[in-house]
Amino acid sequence: MGQKVHPVGFRLGITKTWSAQWYADKDYTKLLQEDLRIRKLIDVKLAAASISKVEIERGLNYVTVTVHSAKPGVVIGKGGANVEVLRAAIGEISAGKVKLEIKEIRQPDLDAYLVAASIGAQLVRRIAFRKALKQGIQRSMKAGAKGVKIMVSGRLGGAEMSRTEWDRDGRLPLHTLRADIDFSVFHATTTFGQIGVKVWIYRGDAPADVLKPKPLSENAGSGA
Repeated sequence: MGQKVHPVGFRLGITKTWSAQWYADKDYTKLLQEDLRIRKLIDVKLAAASISKVEIERGLNYVTVTVHSAKPGVVIGKGGANVEVLRAAIGEISAGKVKLEIKEIRQPDLDAYLVAASIGAQLVRRIAFRKALKQGIQRSMKAGAKGVKIMVSGRLGGAEMSRTEWDRDGRLPLHTLRADIDFSVFHATTTFGQIGVKVWIYRGDAPADVLKPKPLSENAGSGA
């Protein structure tokens, strides 16, 4: 099971949460298309800002977009100019009031997407894939990871037949729900086709209070 179940989806509602937090009945399709356009816009405009994750939260008449970046200075720009331009661009897509938040990723080597993107960029530059794997694992372990696994699949080294290669170091308890495992996939577009990069990073166990069941609110009815 460990190799077939998405490590983040497996832990949703337990130690992980959704990247889009909103509910809609009739307008679900319209809002989903809005979300996709917002994410695409951020990917294009902030391609050089090492964006790892975009979270979208919706209320009755507002949209909160949280951008997780390893280079917040690039996102904010001089005097916050880039933020205002981005907020205006998102406002053209969404009808509600837009609130834009920037969160810094202090340890990029412990973020699965940024590690995968780094390895993908090296593969595009034709660096030997084994060297890229080893360096990626070493950097993550040095940053404090308890376990790392990296897998690459495709026409490695320009070979005629595609194959899968992987390497790992440390522990990776895939079945343990309390384990904080970050997982991501990146597709590197090379001159000889796409190469997929998968990264698993085990960052330790989630705090005990995260795993405790949430108490019922005092206003909840008795159901009588």
